[in-house]
Amino acid sequence: MTERAASSALLTDRYELTMLDAALLAGTHDRECVFEAFTRRLPDGRRYGVLAGTGRLLELIEQFRFQDAELQFLRDNHVVRDETIDWLADYRFSGTIRGYREGELFFPGSPFFIVDAPFAEGVILETLLLSVFNYDSAVASAAARMVAASAGRPLAEMGSRRANERSAVAAARAAFIAGFSATSNLEAGRTWGVPTMGTAAHAFTLLHDSEEDAFRAQVDALGPGTTLLVDTFDVEKAIETAVKVAGPELGAVRLDSGDLPKLVKQVRQQLDSLGATKTRITVTNDLDEFTIAALAASPVDSYGVGTSVVTGSGHPASGMVYKLVAHRGGDGGEWISVAKKSDGKASIGGRKHPIRRLDARGTAVAEVVHIVEKGDTPDDSGRDLLVPLITDGEVHREHLGVEGTRRAREHRALAMAELPDEAFRLGRGDPVLPTLFG
Repeated sequence: MTERAASSALLTDRYELTMLDAALLAGTHDRECVFEAFTRRLPDGRRYGVLAGTGRLLELIEQFRFQDAELQFLRDNHVVRDETIDWLADYRFSGTIRGYREGELFFPGSPFFIVDAPFAEGVILETLLLSVFNYDSAVASAAARMVAASAGRPLAEMGSRRANERSAVAAARAAFIAGFSATSNLEAGRTWGVPTMGTAAHAFTLLHDSEEDAFRAQVDALGPGTTLLVDTFDVEKAIETAVKVAGPELGAVRLDSGDLPKLVKQVRQQLDSLGATKTRITVTNDLDEFTIAALAASPVDSYGVGTSVVTGSGHPASGMVYKLVAHRGGDGGEWISVAKKSDGKASIGGRKHPIRRLDARGTAVAEVVHIVEKGDTPDDSGRDLLVPLITDGEVHREHLGVEGTRRAREHRALAMAELPDEAFRLGRGDPVLPTLFG
């Protein structure tokens, strides 16, 4: 990896650095501050959100270094003063961050990422962290709804060609955290340990002189347990040919078009009549959570989802914001709570500590956000939602890489199990948990 590629420092907006420049000039850059990230509202009709992106973000914060190439760009383009460039050359995040575990559920007002740092160190992370959380959480939140609608049938993420090359990898990871079983994206497999899958597209069938030749070539290469795409020409004839070539031990057939409820039923009957009773049926035709739910009574064995999952099923961002909520006075004395008062965009000041309140059966009933003076854990019997992510500039390594992704997937399943049944209705509704401030 080149020196320039190793830095994430310019994955940001110019105004983050101009704020820093002005604060350095005014001497307010080193005031101790508390920033928090939260969403004001869930996408219209959604009942919960799934937090994803933490592991990716922590790696990017470690790479947030202004090296020679970045500093020269700032100098050549007169973005900030020379004194600020000198300060940036030595920048290393040295603060402390606590937040929700990756895979945790969030609701309006949930302070899922809390940064304790001098103003200069905390403010310039804003764009980076919001770009990660807004997209990854949008994908995970949509994917979780699809997982719930699938009623235990596996789903594969296959939307790489519907996203840009970086987002495709992030989307595959987020969908896996939300409960998808696999991805078509190889980089997501290499970097994050997401299981990969894939066999052939229509082009492979069209390449050969006949559908039978295409099927035979694929079976010769991958074995009879492969998945054959059977809707290039005529589905009924393709099923007959597929079983002829692979035998009754054919692994699966894939349908990518047609009236799926009707077609799946017909395909199942035909496979059974040909003795391929264990051959699975997977469908991949522009699916979302609603079409998946509509197939609940059909003999579908698995799903492949593309466009809908990588675009958040119509909500490609999560509406998350990052706000300064408290800072020490100019003399380094008492903490001062601060909040934005703008109409429709008001925030709540003060350091906060969130708790997931559960009833006697372990079902979540409320998101309780305590406003505390010094960061002390409030006396509340609910489940504490904050975990350490970075302490004095050192990243907690359990959140990173393949292992961190696996942990996030496991935690998402535990958090979802706490939700009341009404959370899983696909119809429009309010957030399933109220957010209470106190």
